[in-house]
Amino acid sequence: MFPALVRKTWRDDRRALIGWATGVALFTVIYTSFYSQFQGAAELKQAALPQGMLDFLGIADMLSPAGYLQATIFSLTGPLLVLMCAITLTARTIARPEEDGSMELLLANPLSRVAFAAQRLAATGSAITVVAAIPLILLMIVVPRVGMAISLSHVAAAGVGLIALVWCFTGITFLAGAASGARGTVMAVTGVLAVTTYLANAIGGMSDGWQWLRWLSPFHYFIGTDPLRTGWHPAQLLTLVAVGAVTAAIGVFLFDRRDVGV
Repeated sequence: MFPALVRKTWRDDRRALIGWATGVALFTVIYTSFYSQFQGAAELKQAALPQGMLDFLGIADMLSPAGYLQATIFSLTGPLLVLMCAITLTARTIARPEEDGSMELLLANPLSRVAFAAQRLAATGSAITVVAAIPLILLMIVVPRVGMAISLSHVAAAGVGLIALVWCFTGITFLAGAASGARGTVMAVTGVLAVTTYLANAIGGMSDGWQWLRWLSPFHYFIGTDPLRTGWHPAQLLTLVAVGAVTAAIGVFLFDRRDVGV
């Protein structure tokens, strides 16, 4: 049986979770299921877009199965959807109850602050993981059915990388919320960080003199290794997981020691 606080968090967030899960599922299925129909449009887009833009987005091509999946699911829109879900829901763990005055009621439960923060994070993190895993699950089903000539192991590597990226930003978002207790601060910090690190990976991939920037970006560890073509890269995945775990642990530590607004 799950702790009462975990169940309450799931119950409070259930509508948002259903909405995010439905949106991510529809996005994945539509783009993947109509692969053959979208091929003509993809060819036109590749011809129309300048090479510099394709390099910026990290897209080698839009015609091969690997290039198509990277361009449609794993390059920008897919990660953006799941990261928005992760940031929005994680901002609710600490900052929302602190701002709306319900923190006092929640902390009245016979739990230490550490247990409270850990259970809120566990509930939200598990829910976000389910949403982030939807592209992986659906692609493993749909890709063979539409005849995409790509290794399912490589698809799984990219899907697991997306989950690891979400864990990374979930930890960072939780740290921002636990330290500040303000949703506006959380959204601003994590939003700026996501955009900045995405740009760092893109710019580092375009310019030889700026390649070192890529190593500072979570997006490099997610998609910079081109898992759809090269497969699994455990060190990069573990790096993302480690960043998420360390930042989450620091967040629990800070929440346990600061004055909390009730």
